[in-house]
Amino acid sequence: MIAEIQCLPTPAGTDEHRYAHVDAAIAVIEASGLHWEVGPLGTSVEGPPDALWAVVRRAHEAGLAAGADGVVSVIKVAEAGADGADTGPSIADLVEKFRS
Repeated sequence: MIAEIQCLPTPAGTDEHRYAHVDAAIAVIEASGLHWEVGPLGTSVEGPPDALWAVVRRAHEAGLAAGADGVVSVIKVAEAGADGADTGPSIADLVEKFRS
């Protein structure tokens, strides 16, 4: 399963660290042990559904825990396989041909 999450905390950070609340969400994803990639407008993560849903929730909540007044998260999820077996493409499958 692949998910992309864009966390939009208000404010995005502090005077000293412009994106502190966004970075808190990325730190949660990094600590998950799942494969992930930061993009300019969101972070893609792949892994088993239960682990992925949990990390998406923790990433959303991380901005609040870091001191944001509020957080809006935009989440896209792709999963293939009606039987629960994710047979869909990986992050690498989807972006490798576009990398230089």
